[in-house]
Amino acid sequence: MAINTLATATLFQNTLDKIAVQEATTGWMDANAGQVIYNGGAEVKIPKMSVNGMGDYDRDNGYQKGSVTLEYETRKMTQDRGRLFQLDPMDINENNFVTTASAVMGEFQRTQVVPEIDAYRISKIATETITANKAGMVGKGYTPGATGTSALRKLKEGIKAIREGYNGVLVCQATPDFIMELELELAGKITSTTFSKSGIQTQVPSVDGVPIIATPSNRMYSAIKINDGKTSGQESGGYVKGETAKNLNFFICPMSTPIAVTKQDIMRIFDPATNQRMNAWQMDYRRFHDIWVLDNKLDSIYLSIQEAE
Repeated sequence: MAINTLATATLFQNTLDKIAVQEATTGWMDANAGQVIYNGGAEVKIPKMSVNGMGDYDRDNGYQKGSVTLEYETRKMTQDRGRLFQLDPMDINENNFVTTASAVMGEFQRTQVVPEIDAYRISKIATETITANKAGMVGKGYTPGATGTSALRKLKEGIKAIREGYNGVLVCQATPDFIMELELELAGKITSTTFSKSGIQTQVPSVDGVPIIATPSNRMYSAIKINDGKTSGQESGGYVKGETAKNLNFFICPMSTPIAVTKQDIMRIFDPATNQRMNAWQMDYRRFHDIWVLDNKLDSIYLSIQEAE
């Protein structure tokens, strides 16, 4: 019986979404996408609001007049990424196509798509924070486990820096090395909290009520180089650490600060009879996404960097 490629693509997409929820460490950033207004094409508008503080109430004249400023920052989405895979019908048949293709796309999502999205989001947050150079928001020259250092103190310094201007819900993403030092320092007394990521409830360590999300070190760079998949030397696609990139220990920010948007996340399947390019099963995947931090939120992010300069 012929395979329903549309239904199979939908099934695969659901599987890929589940893998993304399980494996991605930055999935919580997608919750802020509702703020974005789409213009069409690659441009989006993000609202930025500021209001006056309170004034004295006058019993004769009433309230002091205040002002509300509502502006829209126009940003452009830049990450239009994808890949095409083909399976020769001589290697598989219709009976095992779904199993084989599911394994291929699952491996692709787990080892390529998710790590790249995490690394891109984190590197962009780090780059904009470093460029903004807000006072006291970038800690340098700390390596977890170094003699005479305290992971707990470094983390609390970061929390305090943000708490000076923001009292809402914070999130921390940290390397396994940093979390290990923190747990050793607290001698098993570290608390845990429930953290919701794309509707999935998980238990994660926390300090002062701030959940700490374990993030692989190879996604914690201040800059990455994204390969285009076609230029000589970049055929393998994916990303690598940027030439001048710094190694991050952790970053802390309010949950509302990063605005991650995915405009298209789609997979298609073509059987050998439909595929016009080759006599082969073809699977293609495309994701159009980006992330931004508004100018007035750049003072709400704290970075801890290993390098001193």
